[in-house]
Amino acid sequence: MMLPLFLALAAPPMVVVRDEDVKREEPPPHGNIGMSTAYRISDAVPAPRAMEFRKRILHRGAAIGLHPINHDEVYYVLSGEGDVTSDGVTTRLKPGMAAYLFKDAVVGIRQVGKKPLTLIISYPNNQQ
Repeated sequence: MMLPLFLALAAPPMVVVRDEDVKREEPPPHGNIGMSTAYRISDAVPAPRAMEFRKRILHRGAAIGLHPINHDEVYYVLSGEGDVTSDGVTTRLKPGMAAYLFKDAVVGIRQVGKKPLTLIISYPNNQQ
């Protein structure tokens, strides 16, 4: 039986990823400041994929260090508090808040307070 061409080239209907399957303890990127729990969710999705989607828990005192970005990026806070910086402007983020960061900015985020900072980080995958 011959499938129509559009069905033969179709993407899978979805990929379901469990946190526990992609969980790693590691220093945060861009400076190795402190420790974090990383959930590299989109790494479990076969290429090509158009976006990156990650969850990261920054332990007390940890930070994703300042770094330039070549795409728009979103930091969304699930729990804890963090100070996000973009091009020298720093703002406190709390649960339910997101920072939309723009291409060509220098950005980073630091955990503050007593609780770990749990974030969702999403950005386009320019490696397609």
